[in-house]
Amino acid sequence: MNGAKKRETKYMVKKIVVIGPESTGKSTLCTQLAAHYHTIWVPEYARDYLLTNGADYSFENLLTIAKGQLALEDNLIKTINKTTVFIDTDMYVMKVWCEYVFNKCHQFIIDEIVAREYDLYLLCNVDLPWTKDALREYPDEGPRIELFNMYKDILANQNTPWAIISGTETERLNNTIQVINTTLKL
Repeated sequence: MNGAKKRETKYMVKKIVVIGPESTGKSTLCTQLAAHYHTIWVPEYARDYLLTNGADYSFENLLTIAKGQLALEDNLIKTINKTTVFIDTDMYVMKVWCEYVFNKCHQFIIDEIVAREYDLYLLCNVDLPWTKDALREYPDEGPRIELFNMYKDILANQNTPWAIISGTETERLNNTIQVINTTLKL
């Protein structure tokens, strides 16, 4: 386990965020965890946005995607009667995406990073094979490792507990359940 001690939360729902480079099993892990804990997960808004509007995007599109991600998260959390929710992507992902592609980040994203509170981050490692799809941009190992290290640096310099999730799909699920149960006492 990495990161700081668990802090007191100001909300009833435990929010667990799954982040990492593309094709590292984030959505699969969120789906599996939601099923295991009998709850919901918040999908990555960018996927639907880009499938609807085209895979080419601008710096301004990333602000629209960030706002859509937060609205989706807030709306789904308001509608549930659960104690835990899994979130596929947050503003750290948007920050890395903006900076990696455009070398700058929207102030709105920075402000939301500061304002939002989560209970645990799960950083998916790049040890799964990259799988091609219409929206993925970085099949080469170099950029995937670079992006992973950017996420790792961000998580090491914030206060929410976090863990790196590695291994096969089954190992990831089992290791993640252990991390969650130990960290959040679920």
